[in-house]
Amino acid sequence: MRESIYIADDEQNIRDVVKTFLESEGYSVTAFEDGDKLLAAFQEKPCDLVILDVMMPGSSGFTVCSELRKLSTVPIIMLTARDSDIDYATGINLGSDDYFTKPFSAISLVMRVKAIFRRIEFDKTAQENPAQRMLIYADIQINLNKKTLLLDNAPLELTPNEYNLLCYLIENKDRAVSREELLNKVWGYNSEVETRASDDTVRRLRKKLSGSRTVIDTVWGFGFRLKERKTGE
Repeated sequence: MRESIYIADDEQNIRDVVKTFLESEGYSVTAFEDGDKLLAAFQEKPCDLVILDVMMPGSSGFTVCSELRKLSTVPIIMLTARDSDIDYATGINLGSDDYFTKPFSAISLVMRVKAIFRRIEFDKTAQENPAQRMLIYADIQINLNKKTLLLDNAPLELTPNEYNLLCYLIENKDRAVSREELLNKVWGYNSEVETRASDDTVRRLRKKLSGSRTVIDTVWGFGFRLKERKTGE
């Protein structure tokens, strides 16, 4: 069965180009001229991935992203004409999976879409054949089957990317993990894909773990590693 993708952008040429490229890869694509129509369609029939422009008539892409997150963990890629760190952080904080600044390469967008679907398939396989049912580090306990996380015995809500990144860091707690490895293993991107997704997800995850004994240290010029904060530090 073909994966279905919804795209909302008020620029018809962008809708047409993205739709053409994605359909050439075998995806089923439905395009909308604004986010409100996409949201209404999603409520009627959910899709497998959403591509959202930020600036559109009616509700902004940020608003639609927020509403979609109340309904689903569907992967969301944001598009914007503004290369702003604030825009980028806003989209990531609302739960989008990645972010493209216009103008962008349609081929690069297709690569990321394919990577996201590869990651989803990998997650499904891991759930069906769990080699390890629990991950424990410091005051964090993760149930891999249920995809639930306890911080100091209290539930902690994470986005799918935050959850997957933390799991990977715990699984590799005895070494530093490079940004390239995280992008490959967590997002499914290869080294040719340029994105700040890993750094922004780590920044967001650190805020959620601010009261935890689990610390994500930056290894300058390389990546990240886990460290347990000792009492009194």
